[in-house]
Amino acid sequence: MADSTTGPGRFIGPVIAALIFLGGGVALFFYPASPWLWLLTLVALALLAQGLRDLLQHRHTLLRNYPLLAHFRWFFEFLRPFLRQYIVENDREGRPYNRDRRSLIYERAKDQVDAKPFGSDLDAYDNEFQVVTHSMAPRPKPDSDFRVRVGADTCARPVDVSLLNVSAMSFGSLSGPAVEALNLGARRGGFYQDTGEGGISPYHVRHGGDLVWEIGSGYFGCRDRDGYFDRGLFREQANRDSVRMIEIKLSQGAKPGHGGLLPAAKITEEIARTRKIPVAQDCLSPAYHTAFSTPRELLEFAASLRADSGGKPVGIKLCVGHPWEVFALCKAMLDSGIRLDFIVVDGAEGGTGAAPEEFSDHVGMPLREGLLLVRNALVGTGLRPDIRLAASGKVYSAYTMAANLALGADWCNAARAFMLSLGCVQTKSCHNDLCPTGVATQNPNRQRGLVIADKAPRVANFQRHTLDHLADLVAAAGLDHPAELLPHHLLHRRSATELIGLDKMYPFLRSGELLEDPAATPYQEWWNAADPDSFKPRGLVGPGHHRSARITPG
Repeated sequence: MADSTTGPGRFIGPVIAALIFLGGGVALFFYPASPWLWLLTLVALALLAQGLRDLLQHRHTLLRNYPLLAHFRWFFEFLRPFLRQYIVENDREGRPYNRDRRSLIYERAKDQVDAKPFGSDLDAYDNEFQVVTHSMAPRPKPDSDFRVRVGADTCARPVDVSLLNVSAMSFGSLSGPAVEALNLGARRGGFYQDTGEGGISPYHVRHGGDLVWEIGSGYFGCRDRDGYFDRGLFREQANRDSVRMIEIKLSQGAKPGHGGLLPAAKITEEIARTRKIPVAQDCLSPAYHTAFSTPRELLEFAASLRADSGGKPVGIKLCVGHPWEVFALCKAMLDSGIRLDFIVVDGAEGGTGAAPEEFSDHVGMPLREGLLLVRNALVGTGLRPDIRLAASGKVYSAYTMAANLALGADWCNAARAFMLSLGCVQTKSCHNDLCPTGVATQNPNRQRGLVIADKAPRVANFQRHTLDHLADLVAAAGLDHPAELLPHHLLHRRSATELIGLDKMYPFLRSGELLEDPAATPYQEWWNAADPDSFKPRGLVGPGHHRSARITPG
């Protein structure tokens, strides 16, 4: 029996169109003055032409075998993400941010009631269930304007940082109005905006909000014509009053260890001026830095930036990969006497940067393990009192902040949560310039919908409400400040009959333990492999080598 691709079935689409066309032609013969019949005939003629074109083309098998009809497949494939998000998914299924999480951000950004009625719909016996322990004697609710000082002992111009700030997002990735609304919101709320590695644009400085200038491997905004670091340009920008700290980006959670290419077609005059790049050429952001190549050189580079910026705090941002590199950096700080002022740990679950799927899904440590490793490295070497620690990766609520703070962070940064506060609807069109809300596009027609005067207050509202709820959690736990949160304040369900504290799930080193007795820690082999003068390990990797070091107890 002939199937539809070899028998008459393959012609069903064009045949129907031909019949409609012929029928319309006959009808027009009898009723030539009818505009509707003319329209029907023209439509049928267009469909017939398209069907014949589908039959004769060689690129798409489905169109060749099922002319006209196969177009329905692409139509419904186009609709699939929207139908799934708005109709099919339940409130907790969507990723990376489900409907419940997005609604929470929207409500707080809009200053609406965010109370949850009728109890939690979480399964308290699911293995992902977590809880903050509360006290029988709660404390009075503290002032929610929590601050942590960065650079107190090393900088002429230390900074008091809010506990929730805007994470790194570049102009070029975000639209000008989005960057401007974030900056105005940050100024009103008293928190900082990280510029991302794309440089300091006019939109970052128009409203005078505090900035952390992120310098990536492309050195955008402080590079010469060949793409190398330009110290003179750095001094010009770094000494702006609005630039409060300098952040050297080693890697980001979305695509750690991966560079980027901005095609010439996407480089506007404004982006070119901001990044200090040519307009008509592809812009390469390499995966590696040319200003340094070893842990010691990285520290020397950081120290020079601190001096050139007039004594502002300088730190690094990274998604943790090879553990021995973190220990190598700590050894270099101990050996050289040069200290970083802060370290931002970006989790692999971070996602504002478009990336190859392999990098998004399988490269880099998740935030919890990466943060814990850096925390243990700093505490175990006695460096923790000198260096502030920040966490970034799917921070959207007071609980996610509390979890990071309990693991050792001093403050948190958020990117997608602030994008959602601007009106992002998670269509995942950030990479193709088709963002429908004007947040992540350079298309002026799409940007028109983002009204800065309306969105900037929402940015400030979201941050304020989140910190206010953090104050509630702290008071309920019987504490006076988020800095008092410890691993035992968070419980995680490991099985249907076991709810244990994070202090029992993960190793937490005591001060100086790596220096005194590395063999007593889970990190002995990585510690021994760490070299302050190289990012490569010493005597760790080789054929048949057994590596017993681990992130968490097995």
